[in-house]
Amino acid sequence: MLTDDARRGPSPDAALARDTGLMHEALFYRDADDYAMAVTTFLREGFELAQPSLAAVPHLHLDLLRSALGSDAECVKFIDMTEAGRNPGRIIRTVLHAFVRDHPERRVRIVDEPIWPGRSAAECRAALQHEALINIALADYEATILCPYDRHGLDTSTLAQSRQAHPVLIEQDRREISADYRDPRAVADASLRTLPDPPDWWGDMRVFSSLTELRALRLFVQDLALRAGLPAHRVPDLCLAVNEVATNTLEHTHASGVLSVWQDPDTDSLICEITDSGQLHDRLVGRMPPDEAGPHGRGLMLVNSLCDLVEIPTGQIGTGTTVRLHMRLR
Repeated sequence: MLTDDARRGPSPDAALARDTGLMHEALFYRDADDYAMAVTTFLREGFELAQPSLAAVPHLHLDLLRSALGSDAECVKFIDMTEAGRNPGRIIRTVLHAFVRDHPERRVRIVDEPIWPGRSAAECRAALQHEALINIALADYEATILCPYDRHGLDTSTLAQSRQAHPVLIEQDRREISADYRDPRAVADASLRTLPDPPDWWGDMRVFSSLTELRALRLFVQDLALRAGLPAHRVPDLCLAVNEVATNTLEHTHASGVLSVWQDPDTDSLICEITDSGQLHDRLVGRMPPDEAGPHGRGLMLVNSLCDLVEIPTGQIGTGTTVRLHMRLR
C-alpha cells in the first residue's frame, strides 16, 4: 500500500538523485539532433549501470534513436508509442509497469514519450493526466523515467502543465528541480477537470436503468457505429466497452445512467459518453493491474484496451462521473 508521501511522488530533496526510488524527468528538446543526443546519453548512462532500458517513443523517433545508438540499440527494448500509447490510459499498465515487473529487484531506465506534435487536444489532455499519475502509480518502484517534449512543436499550455507533472526538468544541458511541480493528484485532476461540451446537436441519447437493458444498449451502439462508418471489426469492441461502463454505472450507483453518441469531425472519431451519479475515487482504476483478490478495476482496464482514447475526469466530487470513449472511424 502506498504511503501518503509516496502518493505525492518524489520529494524535492530526492528529485535530483538517480539511484533510488522513482525519478521522473521532463526533457525539453529543441530539434532532432538535440533529442537524439539527450536521449541516447540518458540510455547509455543506463548501460553503464547495467540497468534494463526501454524506449517507448512515437514511430518517427524509433529510427532516429536506433541510428544514433548504433550497435548499442541492441541493449534497448523499443516500443512504438504511436500504437501502444494511442490511448494514454493504457500506458502505465501495458508499458511502464509491465517493464518494471519484468525486471524485479533491478533498477530500470525508461524513455516515455506520450505527447508529440500532431496529438489531438483530447489525446494531450489524457496524456498529461497519465504523466501526473506516473508519480503515484510507480512511486514505490526503482525506475528512472525520461519524458521528452518538443519545445517548438507543442503549445505553451502543454509545456506548462508538463512542468507541473515532473519533479525534475532538463533543458539545454541543465538538470534542475521543477519549481512548478505540484501534487500529482491535483495535476491529474486539473488536466481533465472538465471536458469540452458535446456539439449543440448531441446526436443520439439513451437513458438506461436496468441490467436487462444492456442488450438493447449494445444494439443501439452497434447500429449507430455502423451507420457512422466505424469498421465492422471494431464495432464489437465499442459495444463491449459501452457495456462495461454501463454495467459499472448500474452496479455501483444503483441508479440510471445516460449514454450519448456523436461524431467528432476534428478527430474523425465516434464518441460514446456515459454519465451517472457515481463517484470515481481511485484515479488509477483501469490503469494498473487489478488486485487479484479484488473485484474491481477489470472493467475499465478492458475499456482502456479496447478504445482509441478514454477520458475520465477526476476530482469532481459531488458532480457524478463521466466516461468518454473515442473510436476512430478510419
